[in-house]
Amino acid sequence: MAGTSAGEPVLYRQDGRVAIITINNPPVNALSKQVRMGIADLLVLACDDRLVRAIVIHGTGRNLCGGADIREFNTPDRQIRPMTRELMNLIEASDKPVVAAIHGPTLGGGLELALGCHYRVAKEGAQIGLPEVNRGVVPGAGGTQRLPRLIGFRRALDMIVTGEPVDAARALEYGIVDRVVHADADICAAAVGFALEILDDGSGPRRISGMGIDVDAATGGEIVAEVRARLEKSARGMQAPFRCLESVANTLTMPFADGWAREAEISQAAVASVESRSLVHAFFAERQAAKIPGIPADAPLRPVERVAIVGAGTMGGGIAMSFANAGQAVTLIETDAAALERGIGRIEANYAATRNRGRLSAEEMDARMARITGVVGLDAAADADLVIEAVFEEMDVKQAVFRELDRLARDGAILATNTSTLDVDAIAAVTERPGDVLGTHFFSPANVMTLLEVVRGRETALDVIATVMDLSRRIGKTGVVVGVCDGFVGNRMLAPYFRQADFLVEEGAFPEDVDRVIEEFGFRMGPFRVSDLAGLDISWAIEKRRAGTRPADERFSPLLDRICVQGRYGQKTGAGWYRYEGRSAVPDPEIAALIRARSDEMGIARRNISDDEIRARCIYSLINEGARILEEGLAIRASDVDVVWLHGYGFPRWRGGPMFYADMVGLSEVVATLDGFHDAWGDKWEPAGLLRELAEAGSTFKKWDAAKTA
Repeated sequence: MAGTSAGEPVLYRQDGRVAIITINNPPVNALSKQVRMGIADLLVLACDDRLVRAIVIHGTGRNLCGGADIREFNTPDRQIRPMTRELMNLIEASDKPVVAAIHGPTLGGGLELALGCHYRVAKEGAQIGLPEVNRGVVPGAGGTQRLPRLIGFRRALDMIVTGEPVDAARALEYGIVDRVVHADADICAAAVGFALEILDDGSGPRRISGMGIDVDAATGGEIVAEVRARLEKSARGMQAPFRCLESVANTLTMPFADGWAREAEISQAAVASVESRSLVHAFFAERQAAKIPGIPADAPLRPVERVAIVGAGTMGGGIAMSFANAGQAVTLIETDAAALERGIGRIEANYAATRNRGRLSAEEMDARMARITGVVGLDAAADADLVIEAVFEEMDVKQAVFRELDRLARDGAILATNTSTLDVDAIAAVTERPGDVLGTHFFSPANVMTLLEVVRGRETALDVIATVMDLSRRIGKTGVVVGVCDGFVGNRMLAPYFRQADFLVEEGAFPEDVDRVIEEFGFRMGPFRVSDLAGLDISWAIEKRRAGTRPADERFSPLLDRICVQGRYGQKTGAGWYRYEGRSAVPDPEIAALIRARSDEMGIARRNISDDEIRARCIYSLINEGARILEEGLAIRASDVDVVWLHGYGFPRWRGGPMFYADMVGLSEVVATLDGFHDAWGDKWEPAGLLRELAEAGSTFKKWDAAKTA
């Protein structure tokens, strides 16, 4: 096999004494079965050619190699020989020096491929790392055994258990690569030149598998214990980080061959895990969310060069920072100079805090602040391509702003409302251009949170949706198209979740019980700690607005009202559902007494509520409401619902999102549990029609998504 045809997944050519094997598998040169077999065959060809003295492995397009083909996870193709891990050993066994030409993102199996080579040359701008832990797996092609031998035990362990990549300069400092060349250099030519230097100075193959570890077993054991303690706090409930830790730790006591074999066993268990399946689902769900039926990938977009934000409060300021962080100039508009000054001051303080933590240089802070221009008066929105309204969450206030924007904004400008719950169609209706209006629901803090619910109104034009979805990517957000209803997707699902938490404390639990169970499930914070962090006054205002529009059994209990009238608004006032010592939430006897009094008032005999019941009532209420949302066509896919909850609400990524989690539990099991709750507590627990239909058919939300897109 010569592999010289341009259409082959692996190409071969000779440059004097150097054979060049080029991976040609766009878009990321993944190590599919055809690529693995091609490299192996061409390696033999080069080794058998007496005129070839050295070999360069290179990649076309944007990188050397993006690692394993994620589409082959949990499929027979992953086992076709040579498997990825066998390929690295074949490369390392070559009697002729092999040089990896690294450019672009060279991650996972891509770096393991390079570690199988004897030398590595990288181009500025390359990103190099082993991020497998973020997909619930372990580097399984020798990475946990080779990287510690190459760069040292502690550095390798930190890279592998966090999955964080390094740039080319740091890779050179660590010793991952042997040379870094300029960003404008031809990386293949640079690697060929390096290979010729190796030949001229008589250096032969340098095999990492034969290197030793830089720490003794005792010192290494101390490092392992330190990292394990850290993971027990940061990765609670997850398996992959601990599996990575185990495999790297084996380098302390096992020779390469034994550690390599054990790595395979650990890796295989990880790949087969629900955690891995969930993380792979999340990976693809994020990419699927960008695909909108009826809008082709190359749909024409409206130009967005000038952006204006109306409202310099917490949300407006955070949105302005999101644009400034992405290099986009933005005009921040307020109604009076004092409000504008407060808003700009808040932005500057946020940036200063980041700078003081060493995460932002003073120069970059100044550059970002310079991109934000504060102006008093809506007239400043007249020439904007996109105007985002971020004023107080009251319909009358927002409609008044949109009436003015309709009069002032240029033709073709996109008018967006940052409402979190209000009717986007009612806001659009006060304009003469409803096709230009949509919702852009940023999440607080907007400069940090990655979710953007793109709310499609009844008349929103397709090119407006396409433009804002593209813009979400440009400013570092994950956009998800949702429909118009109270709370859209995320907040609509949040309401029954919080309602169940409230009911649970009325029946016998306390806030700390509910929060503990939900945090053990994988959320960073339970519902009561989240409420205190967000501010109970915000929830209170929303519930008072909704009070006349919902049945009594769908409202929060009076507990929230009784806490708020005491001025306990959460962490910002030092007390809410908890009492706060700094940022630490401490259970408060006053709240316990208030809860018991509410139970007595309702005639409820308080009982011990099991962790299983707390978990099921909170999580299954999410699933059931998500199914209703899908029934009503308010989300395109079940996986979109998952993305909303992964990026906006802290649902544990390693569980895949609420709808995927339901698939893993089994929809029949979920429905049976809901039916039991229905028997005990009434119609609010009636399983959604779609959920029951899929359960009875033995199907899943994932299959439902696939059928819709087939």
